[in-house]
Parts: sequence; C-alpha cells; structure tokens
Amino acid sequence: MKVTAEKNEQVAKMTFASVYPHYVTKVEKKGRTKAELHQVIEWLTGFDEAKLQELIEEKVTFETFFQQATLHPNAHLIKGVICGYRIEEIEFEVYRKCRYLDKLVDELAKGRKMEKILRVDKASTK
Repeated sequence: MKVTAEKNEQVAKMTFASVYPHYVTKVEKKGRTKAELHQVIEWLTGFDEAKLQELIEEKVTFETFFQQATLHPNAHLIKGVICGYRIEEIEFEVYRKCRYLDKLVDELAKGRKMEKILRVDKASTK
C-alpha cells in the first residue's frame, strides 16, 4: 500500500499523548514494562523520561515530536510491514518515523530481545 499525503497529514496532527497510553497498554499486556517501552522510545528519539513526560504534558503532535527528536543513526535498519505499509518504502518522513516507533513497540510486545529491537547486533556492521 502507498501512504497518501492526507494520511501523512492526519498522523502528523495526532498528538503523541493520545497514542502513548495505547503503547503502554500493549506492552504491559504482553508482560513487558513501561521502563522497557521508554528505553525503546529513547533509543529511537533520544528523549529521556523527563523530556518524554514534558512532550506528553504539552500534547505535542507527532510532527513536533519527531522534529524535536534526534533519530538514532540505526533507525534506517527498522524494516518490515506494519499496518499494511512496508516501512522502508514510506515516502513521508513523519509517517515513516511513526511507523518506526510502531514497529519497535510491536517487537517489544511480541517478546523480542531488547538487543534485537535496538538493532545492537547490526550496528557494528553498518
């Protein structure tokens, strides 16, 4: 499937605070912790817990969230299909970054080892 400009705009305008509780619920239902979720988010965005909380309280949009983020240099290693979209083929930057985060949360919820989620094993080869 191809992401439309409208879909990108819709996601860009959503607030991170509106989606964050769903991430927490998803990982906790599968036996993972909020601390692990925060570790994954920090790896991708560079946001520590205090900054993450600040962004949630400010109700920033995903567009602002990712504008303020310093994406991990290995984020491009996040590949695969999520919600019917092949991540590496998504043209729109904000939408692709949102799907990076969704993919990491999915991997965490599915019980994948943290070093695999954080692309530790591939970091030395790139």
